[in-house]
Parts: sequence; C-alpha cells; structure tokens
Amino acid sequence: MSKNQNTFIKKQKAELKKRKQKEKLEKKLDRKSQPKDGSLDNMIAYVDEFGNFSDTPPEPPIVKKTNPTQTNQNRVKTNQNFKNHE
Repeated sequence: MSKNQNTFIKKQKAELKKRKQKEKLEKKLDRKSQPKDGSLDNMIAYVDEFGNFSDTPPEPPIVKKTNPTQTNQNRVKTNQNFKNHE
C-alpha cells in the first residue's frame, strides 16, 4: 500500500513541477512581448513629504515673505544685548 502512495505523490509532484514551469515560461513570454520603454521620464519617481511615492512632481513650497525692517530691528536688539553682556 505504501508503494502506491509513493508513486501517487511522485506523480503529483511531477505534475506540479511541470505546471509551474509552464506558468513561468508563459510569464517570460509575456514580459518579452511587452514593449520596453526605458526613458528617464518613466523611471523617475518623486517622494512627497509623507514618504509616499508618486509619478507627478510635488508642488513648489509656499515661501513666506517677511518684512526686512523687522529682521534688521531684531538684529540690532540682539547686538545691543550682546554688547551689554560683555
């Protein structure tokens, strides 16, 4: 009885192996039949601020404009404070 089971299992394994080889060959032929487009535009991927990949470039960041007189006044104050601490 064990002899029959062994041959049955061997046949199943052989069929499975044959089926997998056939599927692999079909996938290989499908890949070869598809046109190759190796242009740089198709290979570029962008990463957004959250780490997700996308095909479209991100929007440019919004630049906040500051009043230059305010920054100069702050610099003067910090320089005066620095001189007082010396």
